[in-house]
Parts: sequence; C-alpha cells; structure tokens
Amino acid sequence: MSLPAESHDAVVAATRHWLTHAVIGLNLCPFAKAVHVKGQIRYAVSDAVNIEAVLTDLEAELQTLLASDPDAVDTTLLILPRALGDFLEYNDCLFFAERMLKQLRLEGTIQIASFHPHYQFEGSEPDDIENYTNRAPYPILHLLREDSIERAVEAFPDAEAIYERNQATLRRIGLAGWNELMKR
Repeated sequence: MSLPAESHDAVVAATRHWLTHAVIGLNLCPFAKAVHVKGQIRYAVSDAVNIEAVLTDLEAELQTLLASDPDAVDTTLLILPRALGDFLEYNDCLFFAERMLKQLRLEGTIQIASFHPHYQFEGSEPDDIENYTNRAPYPILHLLREDSIERAVEAFPDAEAIYERNQATLRRIGLAGWNELMKR
C-alpha cells in the first residue's frame, strides 16, 4: 500500500524544515547549505515497511544517485516514514546497508550517513541533547558522494571539529531551544 502523494509531500516538507532550521540553521553540517541552495538534494520517500523493502529501495536510490549528474543530484535523503521506527532495528538495517555498499563495490564512492528520530550515540543517555545532532523527523539514510565529501572537507579547514562544535551548540540551546526551532 502506497502513501498518498500529499503524505509524501508532508514527509518531504517536514524533512526540509528539519534540514533548513536545524542542519543548516544551526550549521550542524557546513556542507549542507550549498547543495540545498543549488537544489542538488534528492528527497526520496520510501513506502517500505520492513528492512528487506528498505534495502530494495536503498539499492534503487544508490543506482539513481550514481546515474545522476552530480550537478543535478549531489546527494540523496532516503526518507523512511513507515519503517525502522525502532532505533535498534534501524541500526540493524545500517549494518546491511553497509554490506550492500561493499557488495556493489561502492565503498569509496558512496557513503551513508544516519539520522533517526531516536538517534542515540553509544555511551549516551536517550535524552542527552548531543544525540540531537543526528535526530531527524523520520529515519533517513543519507547517501553522499565521496568525491563531494572530499571537496567539502578541503574547503572546510577544521572538519574534525564539526562534531564537537555541534555538541556545544546543542548544549547551548538545550532541548527547549531545539523544540522551539522545530516548531517554527
């Protein structure tokens, strides 16, 4: 059963809101603004309801990204509004997604970044604000071209410090600030 087009539109709208207000607005990823402004982000909403269907959609999106001109589609957000709501199940899927990259010989070509509404870094508590650096309105598999990552890192002199800066930013705004940002 497929979601109606309005639902896909609502999923994309919520994802764009998160991207523009949190990821770009808080500068959590200094590389996101350029591809957003240039319209080079593909928002792919999956109707998958289980890991197997997610992996099928992931393979199709990997092929679509590879076949696309990077000037038109530089990165893909595979949004999973109906699957992998449980963070542990999502992590299991990430394991298989990484195996897929190896099987398709895409290591070094494509990288998968992970975002989830209940994202939790190892060793953190569920409500730690630092987890919000990777929290999104839906489970998302972010497909990135390695070439684009390399160019972005070259242009950003202190890429290793992004993680620490993001955690400091979120500690500064706190959960109330995050919630306010997501309401706008």
